[in-house]
Amino acid sequence: MADDQKTLTTSTGAPVENDTHTQTAGWPGPSLLQDVHFIDKMAHFDREVIPERRVHAKGAGAYGVFEVTHDVTQYTRAKFLSEVGKKTEVFLRFSTVGGERGSADTERDPRGFAVKFYTEEGNYDLVGNNTPVFFIRDPLKFPDFIHTQKRDPRTNLKSPNAMWDFWSLHPESLHQVTILFSDRGIPANYREMHGFGSHTYMWYTDAEHYVWVKYHFKARGGFKTLPAAEAERLKGADADHATRDLFDNIEQGNFPVWDVSVQIIPSEEARTYRYDIFDVTKTVSQKDYPLIPIGTLILNRNPENYFAETEQSAFAPSNFVPGIAPSFDKMLQGRLFSYADTHRHRLGANHHLIPVNNPKNSGGANYQRDGAMMTGSNGGRGPNYYPNTFGGPQVKSDISIPQLSVIGAMGRQDYTHPNSDFEQPGILYREVMTEEKRAILIDNIVGALGGAIKRLQYRQAALFYLVDEDYGTRVAKGLGLDLNRVIELSRLSQEERVQATLDDEAFKEVATV
Repeated sequence: MADDQKTLTTSTGAPVENDTHTQTAGWPGPSLLQDVHFIDKMAHFDREVIPERRVHAKGAGAYGVFEVTHDVTQYTRAKFLSEVGKKTEVFLRFSTVGGERGSADTERDPRGFAVKFYTEEGNYDLVGNNTPVFFIRDPLKFPDFIHTQKRDPRTNLKSPNAMWDFWSLHPESLHQVTILFSDRGIPANYREMHGFGSHTYMWYTDAEHYVWVKYHFKARGGFKTLPAAEAERLKGADADHATRDLFDNIEQGNFPVWDVSVQIIPSEEARTYRYDIFDVTKTVSQKDYPLIPIGTLILNRNPENYFAETEQSAFAPSNFVPGIAPSFDKMLQGRLFSYADTHRHRLGANHHLIPVNNPKNSGGANYQRDGAMMTGSNGGRGPNYYPNTFGGPQVKSDISIPQLSVIGAMGRQDYTHPNSDFEQPGILYREVMTEEKRAILIDNIVGALGGAIKRLQYRQAALFYLVDEDYGTRVAKGLGLDLNRVIELSRLSQEERVQATLDDEAFKEVATV
């Protein structure tokens, strides 16, 4: 054996003399329980698969650098944004949302766009998507929504009835559904895909001055997408094509780049703006609040080990740094809990010690101790309580976020903002899409909605008719529905419309979810 060749060892470092034959009592056996190398190797293998993410299960990631290109210090005190030319290491994970780890990269599905900034003040995670909006605005609905995108509990198959039943019961989903079934619904790859923070966040300079902000990552190569037929072909030909494309391009030195911008909404204008800026089913018009460039993001290094880095990467929108804080966005508020809680379940209480998640600064100076997989110093000999007079970490009181006034009755509040759930998808359909893109949208919806039972087709077509009469009419005709009945349903309230499609004898089909 060459002097520089590594020696195979057990997980505890003992050298292994043979890795091809188990110990047995003579030939042919039986095997011996004393074969500790076999038990060590097999026991680890049995536990190699950790629980997959409930959403965003399949993904690809890479390391890179964010560089500040424009001065934004009038808006935020975040140190990684403190001067033009400043660079911060990042890890970015792309993903599909609804599918399992083995699903195809070409599913019609939003794409996750999660960025971990390794700043000098700790990790800042911006957990977004490739669309600026989402299907729902209240996190209490989130488990139900995701269940409709997963497998039916009886058949273990994807269920068009469950999907369209949920969407047709929640008109707030119309904006995202219209985007999802448009030509933008299937990104061609991860490199040439836009990203959005989606939620509204707070930027602040001190405890008195703050603004609201929305993030935009524009791929310098443009947003390229796949036609439905090509996406379907790739499912069989190369289901991992986007994962492969990202890795190969970075390995070859073709580094993807995004130009990063923000929309700044002054704090005093938020409550009177025509749209609810804290409703993630709505966008903030760039005509009202233009994009302000802040920097560039480049991915330039692939992970060395997929499991250790990409699969174990843990992003949580609750990971803030001074100068950035959450908003009243209810979906964001729910995610502040659910993401970190998911990582505690998947990876353990000390998931922050995994190298890909570990902050690059002197993070970890706190009083959290013990727990599974504590691989750090565990606080050493220092005290494990606060306050103390034995030299333990102290708070930094000058980074307090602005205090916002909150008044109201405690309880489950109805959504009462006057903005319409039909207006923005209507603008998208009439004013943004070309006729060619409208035709693609209709074809995609007819193909997908056609798999649902008739009463769901009628209910959803009526919602599309409320978005735009042409939109609803073309969907109805494509599905062979009675247009007059669709129009009648569109004139009802949402509650009446749901009840009508349950009570009417014409809709009483026998169907499973």
